[in-house]
Amino acid sequence: DYELCEEWGRLYPVPREDLINLHREHLLHLLEMGDMEKALQLLQRIEDPGICLAISEQSLDQHPNLAASHFLADYLTAHFYTSLTTARRNEIQALCIGSKVLLTLPELSRVNYFHLSSRPLLMLEQLLMNMKVDWVAVAVQTLHQLVAGQEIGFTVQDIDNLLSKYAEKALNFPFTLKEKRS
Repeated sequence: DYELCEEWGRLYPVPREDLINLHREHLLHLLEMGDMEKALQLLQRIEDPGICLAISEQSLDQHPNLAASHFLADYLTAHFYTSLTTARRNEIQALCIGSKVLLTLPELSRVNYFHLSSRPLLMLEQLLMNMKVDWVAVAVQTLHQLVAGQEIGFTVQDIDNLLSKYAEKALNFPFTLKEKRS
């Protein structure tokens, strides 16, 4: 049905918004099916870069599954980096990094942290609060590799500060002195 509508759009004038909606729904359908190759082909068929940007951004804003979010964030960063505002660029790069960190977690646990995929530092903090130390070690290593030298709204120093804060809390034990009894 999507392909028929796309063909119709080539033959007859279709309002821009309707064209964007059609392609967005088709793209989200392909991404939900896990067909990244056809999704990429769809985006490459769209001749107007403005429409392609709008479709990609609107699709990302619909918060699709992890693989689709990662695909869209990568695509937007690779093809429209200069067209995005600094704030939007940082948001998309944070989502891309967050999704990569999420992929380092055990598959069954990803659903618990998916809502934090656009906020990698908050995800790291949540892992620390849940005492998932092994997961944190892998996440921190991944973050250090991905964040180095990039402008994404936080730095390696912010990651280290967060770890220091929780390490300090882990070593802080309130206790009372007991009196010696004879």
